[in-house]
Amino acid sequence: MVPGASPARQVAQRVLMRVFEEDAYADRTFASEARELDPRDRHFAQRLAYGATQRVRTLDHVIQELGGRAVSSMDPPVRAAVRLGAYELGFMGGVPARASVNEAVELVKASTARRAAGFANAVLRRVSEGIRDLVAALPESTPHEAALKHSYPDWIAETWWEEWGPQEVLALMQAQNEPPETVVRVIGTGEARVVDHIDPEELEQGLVWPQSRGSQLAGEAVGVEPGDRVLDLCAAPGGKTSQLAERAAEVVAVEIHPGRARELEVNIRRLGAKNVTVVNADARELPPELTGFDRVLVDAPCSGLGVLAGRPDLRWRSRPLPELQGELLEVAAGRVKPGGSITYSVCTIAEAENQAVVDAAVLVQVDRLAIDHSLVETWPHYEHPHRKGTLLTLPNRHRTSGFFIARLLRIG
Repeated sequence: MVPGASPARQVAQRVLMRVFEEDAYADRTFASEARELDPRDRHFAQRLAYGATQRVRTLDHVIQELGGRAVSSMDPPVRAAVRLGAYELGFMGGVPARASVNEAVELVKASTARRAAGFANAVLRRVSEGIRDLVAALPESTPHEAALKHSYPDWIAETWWEEWGPQEVLALMQAQNEPPETVVRVIGTGEARVVDHIDPEELEQGLVWPQSRGSQLAGEAVGVEPGDRVLDLCAAPGGKTSQLAERAAEVVAVEIHPGRARELEVNIRRLGAKNVTVVNADARELPPELTGFDRVLVDAPCSGLGVLAGRPDLRWRSRPLPELQGELLEVAAGRVKPGGSITYSVCTIAEAENQAVVDAAVLVQVDRLAIDHSLVETWPHYEHPHRKGTLLTLPNRHRTSGFFIARLLRIG
């Protein structure tokens, strides 16, 4: 660390620069950059870096309106420092405004753009005087207005607005701008435990696994019975795979990316699941012998619109993937035996990737697939309000990650 700004803010600045200048992933970047921080500084740095990443659209608007300069005209170290300072001033409490400004200026002084320290100081002093009032006064009566005020891309706001209506959308946006609850699944018991922090020793020993209540619900919804052969088509990093393995006789876990497949192997070994075979392959090109499964889990790649609280940069890189999801369901229909079931789960809350994908699969394979409505009998409080027979967790209603879950039966 260099002298000047606090170590936590230096880490946050590097995270912001790598995310927005190098298109790096926030969670992976933070993990590498924050390794030497003590727990208290690590918590502060994460809150600051993640919060500024989430709120960057609103912050940039405020900086331009109050500071008189577009952030696009600033050098990268200055841009990151000013964004961090603005986030502290507008959305974090407990730090005097003068200290927040000074710390951001110190970040600039320690950078290659040190001559811009006076400029950053002037901009942030103007921001400190008006950011909270300006943000509070921003309207939110249209999708575009709400997207600016709560810092989302327009397309997400427009999608939610059409499907859920303004009141639900505003609550959803606010919920996904707050830090998510920290939950672990206790291995061997199926308990979803809400914790203040994850014990690294328990994690290393395979006693717990970080997994939201929504994600754990998706794993439970597969309905594995003792003796079942189960195919997990998109398995990494392995949380749901290990859930399935606790009851199944055999689990075949498929992962297309070599690095993630290796990570899956490590995680499965750590969690003690000895009945799992990892296959590094494209799920759409599996060997013909991988068939006749009792159950298949399609935890498909998606836009991730239900997990934006925990993945701060995802809203800026997200895109829907309904075509791929449909292809994976078709694969599952060909690999499950007659009378078996397919569980389709995605951590998103948009119709195009949820009920539309399931309905299309049932329509195309009308003589083979049908929705299993018994899923709702087990979890009636999670029934999707717009699609009977399926489940949906919503961050604003259920205080967990957003997951759509449907179970299909192969009837022929």
